[in-house]
Amino acid sequence: MKIISKTLKILPLLLLVIGFQSCSSDDDNNTEPLPMNIVETAVATSDLSSLVAALQAADGNLVSVLNGQGPFTVLAPTNAAFQKFLTDNGFAKLSDVPTDVLSQILLNHVIAGNVKSTDLVDAGSGYANTSATGPGGKNLSLYFNTTDGVKFNGISKVTVADISATNGTIHVVDAVIGLPTVVDFALANPALSSLVAALQSADSQDPSPILIPTLSGDGPFTVFAPTNDAFASLLNELDPTGETTLGDVDPATVEAILKYHVVSGNITSDAIPTGAVSTLGGEVTINASNLTITDPNERVSNIIPTLVDIQATNGVVHAIDKVILPEMGQ
Repeated sequence: MKIISKTLKILPLLLLVIGFQSCSSDDDNNTEPLPMNIVETAVATSDLSSLVAALQAADGNLVSVLNGQGPFTVLAPTNAAFQKFLTDNGFAKLSDVPTDVLSQILLNHVIAGNVKSTDLVDAGSGYANTSATGPGGKNLSLYFNTTDGVKFNGISKVTVADISATNGTIHVVDAVIGLPTVVDFALANPALSSLVAALQSADSQDPSPILIPTLSGDGPFTVFAPTNDAFASLLNELDPTGETTLGDVDPATVEAILKYHVVSGNITSDAIPTGAVSTLGGEVTINASNLTITDPNERVSNIIPTLVDIQATNGVVHAIDKVILPEMGQ
């Protein structure tokens, strides 16, 4: 009886030990993988192997940077996206891309902070800053639009969103986002489509003033970019009947108008001068305190505060609400 009594006392303890051993065994068999950072996630994703190779090859020790604390938001081009980028730019292989250029291209896919797709969708469209730099060390801008999915600079669309990492978020994209010029930003933003049409009209002359190739060149340029509404207002100003379209305006006149919107240099909003400023077309008067531009006809254009400092590799764009005109009669 004493033996049975001792056995009954020991039995619950044995069952408890066995239970713990069983739970430990189950945990071993169902261990979840440890969370990974951005670089580790890219390495573990087969379709991002070209991105990993590019990070390793580029200047700036970018692997170490993206292994850091962050948080970072990385727009990660697929292998197919990198191959198209190489083909389109005449490179046979990744190692043919200059490492300093490659570094800037990759940094143009990195945004400081943790930006989720819902943040972009809620905003609808707008600009963010990337880690790439342009004139004067200014961070390049990145235009996003969520009208049809999430698209960057009008060329690169998110295919897989919100891949969480310990130091940020990855969004897989279907195209490498090249380093943008001021023309690229005009092309990307639907609100500037009339400006693009005006540039095309001006360049249609023979001989062409080649405004688009010029503004795609080295620069730097400061472009005061009229919005579509600004161009619509101008057409109504020229013809209140509403029958005149941009295509009805003589291309030489369009050229003369557009040149009044371009200033040499990379003039950001914190450095806009007050007083007479020379454009490619002639002189305007700028008031930096209230962000206005007065043309030779005393017409006043307002620089739109929410659309300033759109930084490109060859200059900066500030949107305005009224088209600047040369002196009437000239």
